[in-house]
Amino acid sequence: MQDRPQDRLKLYRLIPVAAANDPNWDNADYQGEVVVRAFSAADARVVAAQAELDFTEIDALPAEGNSTRDASAFRNERLYTVVEMSEQQGLAADGPRGVVEGVVSVGTIKPTQIP
Repeated sequence: MQDRPQDRLKLYRLIPVAAANDPNWDNADYQGEVVVRAFSAADARVVAAQAELDFTEIDALPAEGNSTRDASAFRNERLYTVVEMSEQQGLAADGPRGVVEGVVSVGTIKPTQIP
């Protein structure tokens, strides 16, 4: 079975668009630009969010649901835009789905209790 064009991975750049004083940053850390290999622009947001630390990966539970991935800044259109990149920009679309360039912090979960 051959890959359909929509099943091929592409490169996407997630670019912060909100100003530093935007109140949407109050709930999220600034991560800078990130390049990911994904199936679509929407999948690029998911790939970047999956690179962040999640409550299910530590000894804690979120207040709602079992995961904090949906609350990622990468999934917020007011904080990040997604731009498809061409392969001429120095990176190849060949390779595994995931973060290709940039650093995604695992320090996104902050304690709410003060010692």
